Amino acid sequence: MLSLIGYATMLIILALLLTQRVSPVVALAGVPIVAALIAGNPPGEVSGFLSTGVAGVVDVVVMFVFAIVFFGILRNAGFFDPVIDALVRFGGGSPRTVTVATTALACVAHLDGAGATTFLVTIPAMLPLYQRLGMSRLTLTACVGLGAGVMNILPWGGPSARAAVTVGVDANELWVPLIPAQIVGIAAALAIAFLLGHREARRLARGGAADFTDGHGEGEPASTDAAHPTAPVPRSALRQWTNGLLLLAALGVLMSGIVSPAMVFMVATILALLLNHRGMKSQVAQFDHSAQSAMLMASTLLAAGVLLGVLEESGMIAAMAKSAAGVLPTGLMPVLPLLVGILGVPMSLLFGPDAYYFGVLPVLTAVGAEHGIDPVVLAQASIIGQETVGFPISPLTGAFYLLVGLGGVSIGRHILNLIGWAWIVSVVMLVVAVLMGVIPAWTA
Repeated sequence: MLSLIGYATMLIILALLLTQRVSPVVALAGVPIVAALIAGNPPGEVSGFLSTGVAGVVDVVVMFVFAIVFFGILRNAGFFDPVIDALVRFGGGSPRTVTVATTALACVAHLDGAGATTFLVTIPAMLPLYQRLGMSRLTLTACVGLGAGVMNILPWGGPSARAAVTVGVDANELWVPLIPAQIVGIAAALAIAFLLGHREARRLARGGAADFTDGHGEGEPASTDAAHPTAPVPRSALRQWTNGLLLLAALGVLMSGIVSPAMVFMVATILALLLNHRGMKSQVAQFDHSAQSAMLMASTLLAAGVLLGVLEESGMIAAMAKSAAGVLPTGLMPVLPLLVGILGVPMSLLFGPDAYYFGVLPVLTAVGAEHGIDPVVLAQASIIGQETVGFPISPLTGAFYLLVGLGGVSIGRHILNLIGWAWIVSVVMLVVAVLMGVIPAWTA
């Protein structure tokens, strides 16, 4: 019964998000609260679920708010303008070149395996270029998602590390045999980015209007440089160099993990305010400048924390994992690794990384072992799509909300726009892995 309530909860939430019937906050927080009460949990206990879930995302919320303000300050100071100008000159203003460059930049930025870092590095740098050329924000988030997703297979990435712990092997043992598949996956992601750029070029040639809405209201600006415009900061070479050093220092500390990301951006914002704005009035204006975007996504992240808290603390995730493995027919066992690989991307909509790799995968490996299937094979099949290529469409990961928030796109429209392309990349990698003999198409 608990698993049915869990599945119904996720399906209702996905339906509401995809159809944009209600705001993300209503879907992500309201539905789980009702589901927890229906499951028989008393209000006091449900309150505890909420507190636990929200506590788990507080750091992400703080990081997001101050990151938005920080990058807004740099954009208002014109820091990214030279980079944008260089990219425009390099690509000749071609959307095809811009989309390929976006995906390539996301691949490079994701070398540290952190989705939040990738999105914080890539989107603020590329969004003004997309605006300048009249390109769609949905294309931006799709290209960034493809680049980050295909790189998330790295052994220090979350899914590979979790899978390695679950099956009791070193993460490199899972990853190294998949390197050829990952290389082909990167090529496929770049090819899709080129196609998306070609589609944008054709739309712009026909005089199509750019998609500059944020999904929360028709015509509302989503980027932090659009709402509450402020007077641009006079650009000077010294200030540009200082801003650049500040950005590099912030990203370096962020990747090193010395302190929390929330503290990194809080300190970086303070320094950026002192460097670029004098006086309380000017500094407060920067927060007003970013208030709409920061508030919308902060509330969404807190609502996502409610969802995760209810699913985890009520036992719904554990029940869902057990029931998912229990309904597998015996006749599917010979193709179980193939099935796991094929369903990885869409399953990312239902199971977050912890839920899948610590809940579903152990059950799958236990069932597979009874039929002679190597647990390592199932782990490798999983990391080809589940919360790797699929994590940029997963509402169960905090980085997902950072992606759609920074990009200023609707959650539902982003998922619908990216899921097909992400699935294609995942299937391409799976085919290569099968041809290389890493994942068997059929087990005896």
